[in-house]
Amino acid sequence: MAAIKPFRALHPTREKAAEVAALPYDVYSREEARAEVARHPRSFLAIDRPETQFPENQDMYAPEVYKKAAEMLRDWEEKGIFVQDEEPYYYIWELTMDGRTQTGLVACSSVDDYLNGVILRHENTRKEKEADRTRHVSVTSAQTGPIFLAYRNNSEIRSAVQDACTGLPYFDYTEEDGVRHRVWRVEDRGMAGRLTDAFAKLEHTYIADGHHRAASAVSVSLERRKKYPNYTGKEEFNSFLSVLFPDDELKILDYNRVLKDLAGNTPKELLEKLEKQFEIEEFGREPFHPGKKGEMGLYLDAFWYRLQVRTERIQTDPIGILDVSYLQREALQPIWGISDPRTDDRIDFVGGIRGLEELERRCRTDCSAAFSMFPTSIGELFAAADAGMLMPPKSTWFEPKLRSGLFIHKIEP
Repeated sequence: MAAIKPFRALHPTREKAAEVAALPYDVYSREEARAEVARHPRSFLAIDRPETQFPENQDMYAPEVYKKAAEMLRDWEEKGIFVQDEEPYYYIWELTMDGRTQTGLVACSSVDDYLNGVILRHENTRKEKEADRTRHVSVTSAQTGPIFLAYRNNSEIRSAVQDACTGLPYFDYTEEDGVRHRVWRVEDRGMAGRLTDAFAKLEHTYIADGHHRAASAVSVSLERRKKYPNYTGKEEFNSFLSVLFPDDELKILDYNRVLKDLAGNTPKELLEKLEKQFEIEEFGREPFHPGKKGEMGLYLDAFWYRLQVRTERIQTDPIGILDVSYLQREALQPIWGISDPRTDDRIDFVGGIRGLEELERRCRTDCSAAFSMFPTSIGELFAAADAGMLMPPKSTWFEPKLRSGLFIHKIEP
């Protein structure tokens, strides 16, 4: 059953919350991160991506970079930008984007739940990204980015979460991108116990976003268990920062693919090869947004095509049935020879929040073709995770993104 607990959050003051809170570290390229921190020096991105504090040619994985993150975190706390709760609390975090609201519980989830399969994942991690976040957590002794967990909604949890949103919000601000954040601190101990008990009845929670952050938190926890062999299990390093959302409130956007080359083919030859796996229809100059499962768009030579998967080639297992799996199996592997899209530098991924115009821009600059995808559903994610199977990388893009720096979990013993 899912074990969660309140924690003594380190967080910005009410006045500084909007200035500090930042999008996750990994939605920015290195150049974008540097530009964002230059515009907003108090953005938490400066700590999440501490290489922004060094010259452009700085090795972003050097020891002094992680040390800088720890120094800045300590400095911002000493200056009163961050304050730490005297007592452990839960928080309720409501995010509203484009008129749609999702409400999550900010809590610490159990590392042991991750290890024993109560918390299920659906993607593999990349070693270099996991190593980066592991060093960041270890050196700062803090989990600075929350792991986005989902659960199958039920009336008991919904009622408890709604009842916990009483009084004026602790935080209430709107980001530049229009996302409104309202946060309530759960100070009533009876209500906190009710939330703990309600979540304890869940058989599973699911990592929706933050696989690298979760794996890194667990890696540091295991390191510290070795360092402190007499640990009791109550130490903060035995849990990780998370926000838990009900599945019926979540929105997944498309996660699109761009290819750096045409695998030695002309555009005409590529289309001929793709016709063996897809029904292809010319669409025109306007971007093609797939309207249903089984549809994809292809942008090639400044022209859009509608691709329909061939039903006789669809596999029926929880992974094989995914559109992203079909594309990988029927096109990227046999035509481009891309066997591991996590590590092959001929493919890149573009989140749906950037729009299909970004696919066209990439094809005018550094790419040769692009595929627009229909979003993977939360039900497909749950089915894959329940089956113990892993989805292709970059299968889901959740919006709105959780902000980093709004809640920090210190893990020193």
